[in-house]
Amino acid sequence: MNIIPWGPIRSSLTANFSFGDIKQIVGYANIDMSQLANLEQQSQGGASKSQLLSAIDKQVGGMDAKQSGIVASICCEEILRRKPELINELDMVLSRVGWKFSDSTLLPIDIFDISELKEIPEQAHEDIQKAACRLRDGDLSGALSASCGALDSVTGAIYQEFGLGDHQKASFQERIKKSLNAIEANNNLKQELQEIGWPESDISQLSSNLDGSLNQAAFVMQKLRSGMGDVHGTKPVVSALVYDSIKWSLLILRVLVTRNSL
Repeated sequence: MNIIPWGPIRSSLTANFSFGDIKQIVGYANIDMSQLANLEQQSQGGASKSQLLSAIDKQVGGMDAKQSGIVASICCEEILRRKPELINELDMVLSRVGWKFSDSTLLPIDIFDISELKEIPEQAHEDIQKAACRLRDGDLSGALSASCGALDSVTGAIYQEFGLGDHQKASFQERIKKSLNAIEANNNLKQELQEIGWPESDISQLSSNLDGSLNQAAFVMQKLRSGMGDVHGTKPVVSALVYDSIKWSLLILRVLVTRNSL
């Protein structure tokens, strides 16, 4: 699991908040405030911001990846709740170490690049962001459910538009296959490849393999989803498959967005 970096967040707290504000902000996170009780700012002989943050550093350093990630995430939320104008600064320093904001949610770039949102149907945005956030927090079952939910929303709209029947009675794999056929995704791809001068043999081979790949990805997601009660993140292979499921969702959604009406 990706560890949300504490260093850039700590620097932002130092530069932009008072001693008392820092205590309040970390108080919303999983920090033992009793260990900070002796650190008070006074006119003479009191603790400094540096001493306060060093005591917080010690606690964060003793946490596992999930705990420290929750602390960092909550601190970001509280920073932006108090000073929303800091989002550009935070986004810049955190992007250097592989993290970006999607709205006010902090996500690792290798899970989900927020620039991909403009390439997928709007009704899928919320679920895809939710999937990435849950994967960040180690909730594999929730991540898988949300990534499938993004496709449910889009295929449901296509079923309604083309009168394909009740999408809730179709399997996940069937919904995706019928939706791709309804919008003529394969024909659209072939036409685009023809326009850039591809030979027919290459067009046929590519379109056939892509169609098979999307169908297989839908099958894997369907099988994982049906048994996601067993997805606890203890097996590296299962964790990787859930990660891949978000990527597959994005790929399928980019194909489904070829309709201007969605």
